[in-house]
Amino acid sequence: MPRRLIALAFVLAGANTAIADDMKMPINSGDLKWGPAPPALPKGAEIAVLSGDPSKDGPFVLRLKMPSGYKVPAHNHPTDESATVISGNFHIGMGDKFDESKAIELTAGGYAEAPAKMNHYGWVSSPSVVQLHGQGPFAITYVNPADDPSKQ
Repeated sequence: MPRRLIALAFVLAGANTAIADDMKMPINSGDLKWGPAPPALPKGAEIAVLSGDPSKDGPFVLRLKMPSGYKVPAHNHPTDESATVISGNFHIGMGDKFDESKAIELTAGGYAEAPAKMNHYGWVSSPSVVQLHGQGPFAITYVNPADDPSKQ
């Protein structure tokens, strides 16, 4: 029996080495490269891509830095979206209309998921950073087409 455990340990050690070899370069938050958010999002936010390419098929991880008062009108995505508050806060509500009374405030460490095609909206009441991850290509469809900043 002990020989089997030793053999298993070597197999697992080899698997862990393979995973470590595939690991992306670690990065600290101070080293992120920030740039303007794409035109599909309201002006004022900045974005940093941590992993993947949100414009292509495949998984991605990005961070969105938003100034106090930044709002994203009701919208949905063709794929699931997950969000984690890194700093500050993020108010998120589900529904077709922006309604602050029906939202929940997430603070640093808070997490939310929006399934594909689920209408939701959000805003921050302090300077905030939210990490988004999902399956690309990233797309956003506003419930009210007049809210789409890329069309204005």
